[in-house]
Amino acid sequence: MVDIGIGLLGIGAGLAIGVSALGTGMAQSSIGAAGMGLMAEKEGKEGQVLLFLAIPETMVILGFVVAYLILTTFKG
Repeated sequence: MVDIGIGLLGIGAGLAIGVSALGTGMAQSSIGAAGMGLMAEKEGKEGQVLLFLAIPETMVILGFVVAYLILTTFKG
């Protein structure tokens, strides 16, 4: 019989990835809108906007790391 703890580990890992992805999407939406306004007004700011759009992606990578640690550390 399957223990409830395994299911809770799966839910925790899914929440780690899902919540981090949701936060990244919310952050990138406002950064993207402001970046488009910046590029419309000033020339040569594409690299800066691309860098600012890449920074929130680290939250998703961190979510994957946390999910991996949850699934590998607490197997019992």
